[in-house]
Amino acid sequence: MTDIKSSQKALFLRKETLKRGIELLFYAYRDFTNEADAILFELGLGRAHHRVIYFVGKNPGMTVSDLLNILRITKQSLSRVLSHLISESYIYQRIGSKDKRQRLLFLTSKGSALETRLTDIQCTRFANAYLQSGASDVAGFEQVLNALLDKKQKPITKKSANRDG
Repeated sequence: MTDIKSSQKALFLRKETLKRGIELLFYAYRDFTNEADAILFELGLGRAHHRVIYFVGKNPGMTVSDLLNILRITKQSLSRVLSHLISESYIYQRIGSKDKRQRLLFLTSKGSALETRLTDIQCTRFANAYLQSGASDVAGFEQVLNALLDKKQKPITKKSANRDG
């Protein structure tokens, strides 16, 4: 029985199978972002703007430092995107009450409406895929995606985000 299990394991570790997974991930990401990209394009925004809006919406009051840790981009890149989102009234910032050096980020009502619109489109795509696949496949999919994440840099959740009351 062990031989069967090890040979089945070897089948999904073949180079062709791994490359097919990589290719599917590229195509899935392309299609997953397509509808949101079209909306963003109409507004003069891009995927970097979308990521910032999404994570600030998920973690209201997060610091710029928290956002840098999530996105893993340079301060200069984030500054450019954040400045644009602030000037277009999608995001506003407040100074931390405990630490005046902190800039806490929040969505405006305009930013919240856009985040909801984009997330709803992507949730619909996920819901349709999940319905086609079933609960055990969804659990396996999440397990694979989590395994792809760097061990030292897991996503920041609402509970673990550093906030200033």
